[in-house]
Amino acid sequence: MDPRPQTATPRIRSDIAHNARVWNYWLGGKDNYPVDRAVGDRVTGMYPSIGEVARADRAFLGRAVRHLAGDAGVDQFLDIGTGLPTGNNTHEIAQHTAPHARIVYVDNDPIVLAHARALLTSSLEGATEYIDADAHRPEQILRAARPTLDLGRPVAVMMLGILNFVLDTDEARSIVRTLMAAVPSGSHLVLTHPTLELGGEGNEAAMRFWNENATPPITARSREEFASFLDGLELLDPGIVSCSRWRTNPREPEVAQFGVVARKP
Repeated sequence: MDPRPQTATPRIRSDIAHNARVWNYWLGGKDNYPVDRAVGDRVTGMYPSIGEVARADRAFLGRAVRHLAGDAGVDQFLDIGTGLPTGNNTHEIAQHTAPHARIVYVDNDPIVLAHARALLTSSLEGATEYIDADAHRPEQILRAARPTLDLGRPVAVMMLGILNFVLDTDEARSIVRTLMAAVPSGSHLVLTHPTLELGGEGNEAAMRFWNENATPPITARSREEFASFLDGLELLDPGIVSCSRWRTNPREPEVAQFGVVARKP
């Protein structure tokens, strides 16, 4: 029996802005609607550095995956909250370094599902799979990932810009604990998350506007709250920093988005 969730694909809403499409717009993509561009422009007007945040988050993904697939020797990736395909997706970066790497993408956005075929390309030695599942249901994700990933071997669990859509911090911690409890020593957790503690004039007002005009709702968190997701894990240098400064020039301008990579001992 196929353990992957079998659900009907919801109708794609083109009348309300959605995070995956607006993010795609900020990254210069074309998979978005007029409503997404309108909201994206309004947010940019209030928070001019949001485009820099989007690009810094994407660049952080590349650096983290290259390190994990290279120096850390991790060859399995569980990428939760995949978003729309762009250049340098997780499997492309990982398999460039480790052609045998296996990647499972997870998202429950119907427009991402519609584009999932672009993610299901792989090196001959490796594998990619896409799961239509909700980040709020980590047990479901783990069940569906098992046909592709060997959860008895180290896995990189990636949640970039995802826990900010889990508004209850206790629930967000529980999601992380469940995922990391299911993978062995040597596994890694890769996170990014918006914050109001690293500047970004207009950030708070832009978030309020987003929550009133787009979906899903979002929240920022403090460094202390963000650090609570990492209990029991070993932080890789340089620890919790602006994602734009993780293993780059320390003089790189900060963006209001934490980034961290941590290892399960």
